[in-house]
Amino acid sequence: MHFRKIHGAGNDFVLLSGLEPDDDKDWPKEAERMCARRTGVGADGLIISRLVSEDPAVFEVTCFNADGSIATMCSNALRCSAWAARRDHGFQQMSLRMAGVMHEAVVSDDSVWVTAEVGKILPRLLQTVINGRLTWFDSAHTGTEHVVAIVDDVDAIDAVVAGRIVRHHPALAPLGTNVNFVQSAGNQALKIRTYERGVEAETLSCGSGAVAAVIVAAMRGLVAPRAVTVRNRAGEPLTVRPHDARPNRTQWVGGPVTNTFEGVLA
Repeated sequence: MHFRKIHGAGNDFVLLSGLEPDDDKDWPKEAERMCARRTGVGADGLIISRLVSEDPAVFEVTCFNADGSIATMCSNALRCSAWAARRDHGFQQMSLRMAGVMHEAVVSDDSVWVTAEVGKILPRLLQTVINGRLTWFDSAHTGTEHVVAIVDDVDAIDAVVAGRIVRHHPALAPLGTNVNFVQSAGNQALKIRTYERGVEAETLSCGSGAVAAVIVAAMRGLVAPRAVTVRNRAGEPLTVRPHDARPNRTQWVGGPVTNTFEGVLA
């Protein structure tokens, strides 16, 4: 199998194009094998992208997390898939279907944009102690479960320890959640750290987490509901902005995509 090692603003994947996740392979196990950092290619997830229509351009995208679970939404996986679709087929605009939900995508020379659907928002869903301080988490569903804590200094947070505690909080059972720590970083800018469910670690970037961060920060009055720069640990910021036609329920998230290397899996 030919593969790409590709990352969206630091969120890295093994990408397989043209295959279908059928019963011929145990894809959850394959995802665990390929994504293993020491014994596999190493990645946050495995993407399988398949062209299902050329006019209009539509792709079916499946994303498995590093632990083999299926991601119902992964903006960076969609962005990487859109980048590959342009490289392989020449499409600049397309639709990507993940977990039954259609997403728009636009690819330019220096950035890739995809849409994320915003669902239920629950202010002050849970509270826990971090660094000796009671900390509130708001919930924002952006195609998958996210909670967001607004903090004074994200670098002072042990994102792995605190993230793991909140990810498994009883109030969020049985699914758990992705956990984001966010601080204001100036005019229309945020700084973020994310503990991702399914990777079970802090990742360098999370697209759906960036959207959740902007939704919560706007609700809290930290940013205005227009284009917001979200600075991640990779140093490759994402930008989140409302969709012109559906500003109350759809956001665009965009930023760089890098094709790191390609190879063949035995």
